[in-house]
Amino acid sequence: MADILPPNKPRLSTKDLEALLDPYKIDRVKYPLLIVGIRGYYFDTMGKPGENDRGIYDDAIVLYTSNVMAAFNANCDPSKQSPGMASLKPGFWPCYRFDLHHGKVKTYDAICQRSGPVTVIRDGTPSGMIFPHSYREDTGMFGINIHKGGFWTTSSEGCQTLPTSQWDAFYSLARSEATRIWGIDWKKRDVAYVLLENPQ
Repeated sequence: MADILPPNKPRLSTKDLEALLDPYKIDRVKYPLLIVGIRGYYFDTMGKPGENDRGIYDDAIVLYTSNVMAAFNANCDPSKQSPGMASLKPGFWPCYRFDLHHGKVKTYDAICQRSGPVTVIRDGTPSGMIFPHSYREDTGMFGINIHKGGFWTTSSEGCQTLPTSQWDAFYSLARSEATRIWGIDWKKRDVAYVLLENPQ
């Protein structure tokens, strides 16, 4: 796993995170639990310098509430390049809920796109379809979830994934904060996910 996982977790101050979130003017009363993805956090220290890589945990995910700010290594891209493959478009997506991710082998706890659409950018031109550019935007319910990644792979077809070694700590903390904030309704409330591009 050493080849796809940085040696350290992301280091980000609350002040720096607030500065990155400021343009979105998020209502923190309405969305007290935020998950923030930073695509390309290790932009020049992992993978090919100057490029956003796939298949490695070179991104960051931060859990942010009034009580907690905790950063984890993450992957915010598909694991590979393939025509039609979806990459979540950076932006504010207040449509996530604690639910079950239906993986290829089993179903497990995750934070899932359940209560609204997101916009993705699809790789290339799918076979048999003509588009004016080398990519296209697509908006809808695609199941772009936040879930556990693999040990040797990021295990993503467009989802946001965390390394196996960090997933339990992230999910337990997120669940604990959700129950602190919303009590028994923690599974019925929307969690906002904000995906940012590399700020460097």
